[in-house]
Amino acid sequence: MSPAPVEVDQPGVDYGLDRELDDDVAADRPWIVLVWNDPINLMSYVSFVFQKVFGYSREKADRLMMDVHHKGRAVVSGGAREKAEMDVFRLHEHGLWATLQQDD
Repeated sequence: MSPAPVEVDQPGVDYGLDRELDDDVAADRPWIVLVWNDPINLMSYVSFVFQKVFGYSREKADRLMMDVHHKGRAVVSGGAREKAEMDVFRLHEHGLWATLQQDD
């Protein structure tokens, strides 16, 4: 008669359970779009692009543009990854330097 098989968790073996939980948490975190300062575009043009692409008021667009100018970058939008990717694409079409990242 042979002994019954016993399941033993081996150290260092990843069964994917923790990864699934981490992925679920990461998927819930919103994405943000950053516009970076560049030596090419005029400040008035950057403000214009923010108004055109996002529909921001002149005051909000100017405030974000000043953040880009003085701080080197500004968060201009956020949300689902697909939306953030589209926003980055649209900003690139207008010649602005933009990236996306998951919000902290």
